[in-house]
Amino acid sequence: MNAMAAADLRARLAKFQATGRETCFHGRHINPQIYAGLDGTNWRLADYVKRGGYTALKKILAKDGVAGNEGMTPDQVIAEVKLSALRGRGGAGFPTGLKWSFMPRQFPGPKYLVCNSDEGEPGTCKDRDLLAFNPHMVIEGMAIAAYAMGVKTGYNYIHGEIFEVYQRFEEALEEARAAGYLGDNILGSTFSFQLHAHHGFGAYICGEETGLLESLEGKQGRPRFKPPFPANKGLFGMPTTINNTQSFASVPKILREGPQWFAGLGPKDSGGTMIFSVSGHVNRPGNYELPLGIPFRELLEIAGGVRDGRALKAVIPGGVSVPVVPGPLMMDVTMDYNSVKTTGSALGTGAMIVMDETTCMVSVLRRISRFYHAESCGQCTPCREGTGWLHRMLTRICEGRGRPEDLTLLLEVAGRIEGHTICAFGDASAWPVQSFLKHFRHEFEYMIANGGRSIVEAQPEAA
Repeated sequence: MNAMAAADLRARLAKFQATGRETCFHGRHINPQIYAGLDGTNWRLADYVKRGGYTALKKILAKDGVAGNEGMTPDQVIAEVKLSALRGRGGAGFPTGLKWSFMPRQFPGPKYLVCNSDEGEPGTCKDRDLLAFNPHMVIEGMAIAAYAMGVKTGYNYIHGEIFEVYQRFEEALEEARAAGYLGDNILGSTFSFQLHAHHGFGAYICGEETGLLESLEGKQGRPRFKPPFPANKGLFGMPTTINNTQSFASVPKILREGPQWFAGLGPKDSGGTMIFSVSGHVNRPGNYELPLGIPFRELLEIAGGVRDGRALKAVIPGGVSVPVVPGPLMMDVTMDYNSVKTTGSALGTGAMIVMDETTCMVSVLRRISRFYHAESCGQCTPCREGTGWLHRMLTRICEGRGRPEDLTLLLEVAGRIEGHTICAFGDASAWPVQSFLKHFRHEFEYMIANGGRSIVEAQPEAA
């Protein structure tokens, strides 16, 4: 490709680059910590420093110029993160401080820190905005985590389909290195930390932490058996701690403002704010940074309510890997780990997919199953074969060739996948099938009885 053609291609692609106006710069956040003060252009180091950036790192290294500040020990940093009630933002919601304490700090060999920015969960689009518009917050958080765990090398594994975000993060890394926030003897201290960006290739399975580690090592991204867990044997066989992008980005504010302040932003055992990716049938889809524990009713209102004033039918509250929840049941919960769990689902990544009364639940499940069939790494037979069976059966039902016994068979296949795979991908492919049939079985029965016609198509006639 000659220079002129390359320039023309760049110009054509530029119009598709995210500016954040569509997703996060809408001014409807509540008490934001990560999005505070951002406008899409002020992502560079100088801008971040103006917002108080790197003061937490200076504080723990006793390089903030405050008289009497002797810095913080690694144990003190971990204790602060524990008190903050910060839980992992990648889906599992595991307490971050507790995870850091698992790292054997006296281990004689190399240890590693990894940021999981392989954001591939359908409905989730928060990490890409965070990396694009506030990358230094992630870098500072990772540097603090490395200090707390005695780690000298870290990697940020970035999803392969957001290459422009990878390039942005590389620029931020160069700025941080030049300013002395990364590298050897950071800010004149004895602490050294090298941080690198790693570009993935778009495989959803690499969001699973051990599949990610395999990919980082240059191998096919297939999950590992656990145990051993990464804290004992992770990257290159060495102790490794892996956290989500937003988890790392939350750390600087915890150390600047105090753990009690952060814990007070959310309910008990779930401190801070969370970025919710709201999509589907809402008037104002986008990313919303809100305190954990906010009522779903309020969140839905902030997102503009259900589109065109229609009735709420169902919500997938945490990305397609968690069970679906009927709309009336969802209206009574608050957006935190414990409350959403009472519905039989999970908060997950905070990616909320809202569906109104015009949604055909059979078609939705067919699309979800197609995704899992396409993204299975194929390592485990139940997942490799089972996801194909699920998708083919649902296709048969949608095309008018379904049989009543197919519903029993769907549940049987899902049950043979769930709990029988190396990683949780198999569970994630089974749970939508089980939950859709639990709450909306009548729609599947109607479609089978009516030759592939959706119950939604019949609603106007009934009216």
